[in-house]
Amino acid sequence: MTLRLHTIIASTRPGRVGPAVGAWFQGVAEAHPAFDARLVDLADFALPVFDEPNHPRSGKYVHDHTKAWSESVAAADAFVFVAPEYNFHPTPALVNALTYLAQEWAYKPAGFVSYGGASGAVRSVDNTKGLLTVLRMVPLLEQVMVPLVGQKVKDGVFQAEEIHETSARAMLDELAKLGGALKPLHAG
Repeated sequence: MTLRLHTIIASTRPGRVGPAVGAWFQGVAEAHPAFDARLVDLADFALPVFDEPNHPRSGKYVHDHTKAWSESVAAADAFVFVAPEYNFHPTPALVNALTYLAQEWAYKPAGFVSYGGASGAVRSVDNTKGLLTVLRMVPLLEQVMVPLVGQKVKDGVFQAEEIHETSARAMLDELAKLGGALKPLHAG
């Protein structure tokens, strides 16, 4: 069974390095036999601060940007968030994007490729996992952590080290296991 994996670039700010890290991970994901991997950039959806009049659990969306975001998230069986850390927390863009929807996230596993300064954004990941569990998602223990990311991006290209490659493959293997097990819960 092939699973649809969406790798979501979770930063939308100008000058971000998320696209470089995301492009590298997308290549690793495309090589994994369990996935039909797609790279999704939150910036492409231009989501304003949550502006739907109805609660996300209702699924009654009135704005085109919400409908497009809902369609994208609903199509996936698993997610990887390519995410930096802002003040020890996830990006406002990621929190907002998670807030927009409810049903579409449920019963799907999620991994992280976190990047930043010395901590590699692990505090952001820990804070985001709490949000994911409220949405009935299953965050993985396995992740890719990239400390000092600025030293690993040259001319807009992320220069992965062996530890990043190994961590990515281990996370994808776990996503495949959980994605296959959880698919019947969200496919119905």
